[in-house]
Amino acid sequence: MTRVLLTGGTVFDPASGRAERADVVLEGARVLAVGAGLDGDSEVDCAGGLLLPGFVDCHVHVCLGASLGDPGRLPRSTRPLSAVPALRTLLDQGVTTVRDAWGADAGLRLALREGWFEGPEVLVSLRQVCTTGGIGDHWSPRYGPVDGAGDPSLPDPVFDGPDQARAVVRRMVRAGADWIKVTATGSLALGRGVHDVQLTDAELRSLVDEAQRQGGRHVMVHAHGARAAEQAARAGARSVEHGTFLDESAAEAMAEAGTWFVPTLSTSHGEPTEHAAAHRRAVRLALAAGVPVAMGTDAPVRPYAEALREIHHLAEAGLGAAGALRAATLDAARLLQLTDDRGEIAPGKRADLVLLDGTTLATPALASRVRAVWRSGHRVRGSARPLG
Repeated sequence: MTRVLLTGGTVFDPASGRAERADVVLEGARVLAVGAGLDGDSEVDCAGGLLLPGFVDCHVHVCLGASLGDPGRLPRSTRPLSAVPALRTLLDQGVTTVRDAWGADAGLRLALREGWFEGPEVLVSLRQVCTTGGIGDHWSPRYGPVDGAGDPSLPDPVFDGPDQARAVVRRMVRAGADWIKVTATGSLALGRGVHDVQLTDAELRSLVDEAQRQGGRHVMVHAHGARAAEQAARAGARSVEHGTFLDESAAEAMAEAGTWFVPTLSTSHGEPTEHAAAHRRAVRLALAAGVPVAMGTDAPVRPYAEALREIHHLAEAGLGAAGALRAATLDAARLLQLTDDRGEIAPGKRADLVLLDGTTLATPALASRVRAVWRSGHRVRGSARPLG
């Protein structure tokens, strides 16, 4: 098997936050070695560049780009087909793994595994499950049910009560879900119910317990308000998404439970909104309490091409450059329980790498610095000739 030597570059270690000169050898889909004076069968000159692990986006909607217009007028096939350019755009920025927060089905995951087109690896949640009246319950006072996402591969997401909570988890798992996504508050984008607590404690505990029973799966909770985030932590949810209005009590509950925070700062910072200051405060409170933070963009709320701006938003919100890069690599892999396979450039790990121009860790304009990308050892961006 051919060994590819990436030589002359500076390698970022997210665990320590340091970047040091080192060679990296790739063999097949894996990193074979990292160190000085290595050799290989072919060589890529990475001089003047910074090598990082592939980025991991823990909250994205890869099939919803087309639906931001008028989904009622579009053929059903546009939903999965719109993922093709979205995934290509993410991959070209060095995003090599994503957790889809609803919209992608198991067929998309299969297509990527079979190599029908290129993109990051996708972990799917299928639908955002919710109680009656939640944001996953598509209903019109004029027409009644208007579920434009309805599809056998995307089962009914609405439930009420602990028993139905277990049933909705089983429906999602039957259709191939890797994660269970639940909405515990209303939507900031829709401007309603952001401080509501839409689930009972018993419903949320049933979701978490049933997900664990179904192959050790985990629950990600959409929660803008503090009380819903605190409830999610106490129920054992793996992550809280958005958390725009976290307070000290919610942050302490999340830290105590080991609940992850995926702030999706781009939702309030891409075009700064009135909620941007509260969102930054939520991140600072979480960091002060010791809550682990992972990167997620919530694209296409902001365009897929702006995905790496989320790293800069995290850096400015208190993580600093090294901390934000860690949140987008090693810590994101930790949240998704993938650290045995990715998240750092180390022997035995999957050869997902990004080569940036320049050796600084500075986070502004990261996308403009991407020189080359490898996914599973295959070069998916960058010219075939050695880089110099």
